[in-house]
Amino acid sequence: MGKTIAEKLLSRAAGKDVSAGDIVVASIDLAMTHDGSGHLAIRAMKSMGGERVWDPSKVKIVIDHVAPSAFDRTSDIHNELREFAHQQEVQLYDVGSGICHQLMIEDHVCPGMLAVATDSHTCSYGALGAFGTGIGATEMGAVLMLGKLWFMVPETIKIVLSGSPPPLTLPKDIVLFVAGEVGVDGATYRAIEYEGDAVREMSVSGRITLCNMAVEMGAKTGFVSTDEKTREYLAKVGRESCFQEVTPDPDAEYHDVIELEVDGLEPVVACPSQVDNVRAVAEVDDVEVNQVFIGSCTNGRLEDLLIAAQILDGKRVHPSVRAIVIPASRRVFLEALKLRVIEKLAKAGCVIAPPGCGPCAGAHMGVLGKGEVCVSTSNRNFVGRMGSPDAKVYLASPATAAASALTGRITDPREVLNR
Repeated sequence: MGKTIAEKLLSRAAGKDVSAGDIVVASIDLAMTHDGSGHLAIRAMKSMGGERVWDPSKVKIVIDHVAPSAFDRTSDIHNELREFAHQQEVQLYDVGSGICHQLMIEDHVCPGMLAVATDSHTCSYGALGAFGTGIGATEMGAVLMLGKLWFMVPETIKIVLSGSPPPLTLPKDIVLFVAGEVGVDGATYRAIEYEGDAVREMSVSGRITLCNMAVEMGAKTGFVSTDEKTREYLAKVGRESCFQEVTPDPDAEYHDVIELEVDGLEPVVACPSQVDNVRAVAEVDDVEVNQVFIGSCTNGRLEDLLIAAQILDGKRVHPSVRAIVIPASRRVFLEALKLRVIEKLAKAGCVIAPPGCGPCAGAHMGVLGKGEVCVSTSNRNFVGRMGSPDAKVYLASPATAAASALTGRITDPREVLNR
């Protein structure tokens, strides 16, 4: 019987042939932690008697969740991470480097890897054909010591996305549509393989968006098979040599196969406070907006900033809206500067913040107040996620977010692009 991508990659990491449902101990290729929970992982390692990380070259620490620090207690955590990185001789990405997942994808993730991090959106790495998954701080403490972790090999759901989406219907619209169909618990502890014409046509940046939000359907991880676009992306970031083919076997066995058509799909939003509460933008275009956030590990890459700039170029953000734009990494920031994208966004009235997570988790740089409404390109709209529990968050594509910043209400980008 053939194997899914998850079965193949965990077989390699475990050093033996495994199938869905098996429990294995697997060797870790990459371990990452950040300022949201890294200090807890370090303390867990030490409490278990660990003195040195198993392999400094495979451990990365990122300061991105509250960066620069907004509180003295956060500054203390940052310094704890800096000291540990120095003592252990592991690579540290300090304030301004960017979001952990974007940095790992740019600099470290290779097809076929098994990567873990203390963050649920580690599933983003599947866009490069890697098994990426989030783990807890205590588990990371054990990984730092041993370089191994146990897994139950997940069953896999294949999601086939057929057709070509219309202009201004972006990968974010597609994954929100998928979440609306699958549900927030429809893929719990399963892997998702995204296939179909719409996925093949998608850039690696768009595929990262798809895989990033696999966890919002409960999935352990998400994958896109590698292809020439994967190779081209790795070449662009100077790592073409690590390319390898990662695909499922033709006779792989799936828990379920879901076929969805994206021809004619219009821009959508996930309404408060569930990711699967998905409606067409046209159905909620009377909702007034206080803040727009364009960024996060879901949608802070260059093509996201480009479409926002295209919509806002030569115009002004609505006077009642705070529009916050945060590039996902320093590399993205510099590319956007070179292309004058940052200039266009700033002239339109956007606030440009340093690379990092920003307001995504409600820690700083855009915390919402009572009763406020935010259109965000991030991945979660839970109650209290971005600030006050009385605030409301609508998840949207960068195009919808930019259009909403322009009009002061949730707006279909097709209404404003050629205005």
